[in-house]
Amino acid sequence: MLKHKIERICNMPTLDLVPATSDDFRRLAERRLPRPLFDYIDGGAIDEETLRANSGAFRSVLLNQRVMRDVSMTDTRTELFGQAVAMPLALSPVGMAGMMARRAEVQAARAAEAANVPFCLSTVSICPLEEVASQTTQPFWFQLYMLKDRGHVSELLQRARNVGCRTLVFTVDLPIVGTRYRDVRNGMAGGLGLAGRLRAGLVEYASHPAWAVDVGLRGRPLVFGNIAEYVPNARTPAAFKSWLDAQLDPSVTWKDIEWIRSIWPGDLVIKGILNVADAISATDVGADAIIVSNHGGRQLDSVSPTLRVLPRIAEAIRGRATVLIDSGVRNGQDVLKAIALGASAAMIGRPWIWAVAGGGERGLRNLLSNFKQDLVTTMSLSGVQTVPEISASALAAPQP
Repeated sequence: MLKHKIERICNMPTLDLVPATSDDFRRLAERRLPRPLFDYIDGGAIDEETLRANSGAFRSVLLNQRVMRDVSMTDTRTELFGQAVAMPLALSPVGMAGMMARRAEVQAARAAEAANVPFCLSTVSICPLEEVASQTTQPFWFQLYMLKDRGHVSELLQRARNVGCRTLVFTVDLPIVGTRYRDVRNGMAGGLGLAGRLRAGLVEYASHPAWAVDVGLRGRPLVFGNIAEYVPNARTPAAFKSWLDAQLDPSVTWKDIEWIRSIWPGDLVIKGILNVADAISATDVGADAIIVSNHGGRQLDSVSPTLRVLPRIAEAIRGRATVLIDSGVRNGQDVLKAIALGASAAMIGRPWIWAVAGGGERGLRNLLSNFKQDLVTTMSLSGVQTVPEISASALAAPQP
């Protein structure tokens, strides 16, 4: 088995040039991470059809190049929830990010702050709210799951307020965890049994000594920082994950969102909307914004790519709430396409964790800089100078 592992590493494509794209950093992350961890962030549900379709939907949208227009002052700045940002982009919450790079959430928050774009911290981050706040100077967003123990939910919201969070992203598409076969195959979902997980872990982690030292040793404590006090006997991410899976509440309804709205005074964003009816329901219970998202294809396979449903949803709640989109965004051109189809901003998950895993905080700063330059170039060649000018006219007419 170890022989096969070494052969796979040796045969893996090399990346000798400076990484520039999300896919470049994905390849770096694959080289540097133990297979169970890479597959956890890279994989999707069932056959991963939706995972592939998300980015494919962006690729299928064509742009409308315009010429002889004054684009000497192209400006990507916009505003999200009262905050001036450098471009219409935000970093989505990524669970267990601190397992992919040493204190990854802190690195990502600092990179986002340097780029002047929002960062959203996951409930199941390795770094707790207080640690991220101590390493940044600007408010960040906080993402929340509905836990069965509402007392824990109230406490988490109070902690978020205490560190200055003003925007809450509430994820509604995870009443239960989707079936992810990659996690089953490599033991992340318990599919190998204890002995099998130990054997696979020894081979994988032994073949990634740099990760073992930088994250496994120097990145401690490797626990879910925001919920550690609720699971005092847990010592590993697997133990915390088991607790969290049991705490996810499949009985949650819009009534629970009304309760959240009643105790959260800041902006409330509902993440995980894929149809018009749910978008309207979200605004009816007081959401300030929604995120059109299918969880990056990690929950229910064979659902629509987010870009395909975005225009209908944006039209249905126009003027009632802000619309954002994630799942499949890979570069600055994708950001423009999303805005042209009705979003106010786009969000990225996998790209930022690939960048931090592959290149650390510096890698993510470079990736965000490239996103901005992509957006500037695309806006200029599409004949628009400012974000409010971006409309459907920036896209080519549909072809038969």
